[in-house]
Amino acid sequence: MDTEVHRVLAKAGLSLDGAMPCIGVCVDEHRRPQALGAAVRVMGGRNDVDITLKPISSLWTGTAKPPDFAQGPPPAYELFFLLIERTARDYCAATGQPVYDAEFERLYNHLRRRPDGRDANPLFSYLQAAAALYLSLRDVSQDEYEAVLRRLTQSARRFNADAGSTNYVDRALALVP
Repeated sequence: MDTEVHRVLAKAGLSLDGAMPCIGVCVDEHRRPQALGAAVRVMGGRNDVDITLKPISSLWTGTAKPPDFAQGPPPAYELFFLLIERTARDYCAATGQPVYDAEFERLYNHLRRRPDGRDANPLFSYLQAAAALYLSLRDVSQDEYEAVLRRLTQSARRFNADAGSTNYVDRALALVP
């Protein structure tokens, strides 16, 4: 958890009770996505704030063990999944570019294995920012983090029908509030 992120968001009037703020998607005039760095735009209702997020590996807290996600996330983890999947959905909507199921599977797996890494696909930086924002707001152990990303990888894999499949975006992310 990062108390500075809490302070900056509270000062900007972003509520942290129940609803989760989201990561703003930066595109140019041709709707090409711009990769994020450490500084990201966090949006919540009518309020936006630019904030610098710490690397994910520096935000892990404690040694809590994750539950079994076979039947989906339990209520305590729903906001974590929601923030990442909402960011993925917003990115796809803002760019208008198809993201294939295999690419989501690869990106989620890469984010699990190399949380502070880089990737040529700008979407990776948004997924990374979403995870870092959540870890800045809540206590999450490394095991919990890895379990959430493993489950997201499995979800993308499950929706993958063929090389051009976008079922994960079309079906799963379409249901994200």
